[in-house]
Amino acid sequence: MVALRQVAVAQGGVAQIARKAKLTREATYKMLSRSGNPELRSLISVLEAAGLRIAVKLIEKKAA
Repeated sequence: MVALRQVAVAQGGVAQIARKAKLTREATYKMLSRSGNPELRSLISVLEAAGLRIAVKLIEKKAA
């Protein structure tokens, strides 16, 4: 989460990302802290506000 906080700061600050994500500033700071444990929907909101997204990719199995 710390890396995402750095992205938020680079894009105008955590408060601005929080507004775009429609989350409180306090909750966003807490979520992006080292001890943050966000719900998936909150994380997705912050990522979208920062112009990012997560993707799920199948792990390819190595030939036996």
